[in-house]
Amino acid sequence: MYAYVKGTLVQKKEEFVVIETGGIGYRVFCIPPMQDRIGKIGDTVCAYTYLYVREDTFALYGFPSQEEHDMFVMLLQVSGIGPKVALAITAQVQPSQFALAVITGDLKRLTQVKGVGKKGAERLILELKDKLKGFAFEGAGGSGIDMADMEMPTDPVLMQEAMSAMVVLGYSAQEARKAVSASYKEGMQVEELIRLSLRALV
Repeated sequence: MYAYVKGTLVQKKEEFVVIETGGIGYRVFCIPPMQDRIGKIGDTVCAYTYLYVREDTFALYGFPSQEEHDMFVMLLQVSGIGPKVALAITAQVQPSQFALAVITGDLKRLTQVKGVGKKGAERLILELKDKLKGFAFEGAGGSGIDMADMEMPTDPVLMQEAMSAMVVLGYSAQEARKAVSASYKEGMQVEELIRLSLRALV
């Protein structure tokens, strides 16, 4: 219903900000540190919003970027994840780092978020891993990664996971393929392959 709210940031509270536009003050649920990324009191700001509607709830959630908005919406699709936990995850973990943690099964990183226990982190990985892989390659502009171009013996599943994670982090499909191909060794774990591939691009 509301794609974004643009106006003057007039108030900040612990759980929300107020943005005034057209003589109307919109209470937008948003927590630190996202509030600071939206702007300062008196600034003209833009918050990408999601209207959360349930029988007893009608709340507008706001985010500094479209990527954080999309991450929040994706988190709401996970069973057992409500808006408060989804907002906490979005505020504490950048979208690219969240995608990397899910794709690589990094339970330690996910459980560092307040309100996310081991079982919750496992559920996030189980329900979002495949979605994030697909999203990563779509984010590469539809260029895709052709495993047939790899000349050495490879583990296609492992290499696709590593390349998908790198695309999520902002590298092109071509850069990801080149780095992963150069770094791959038989018997590697995906976390190690990603780490070495990132070093190859520095």
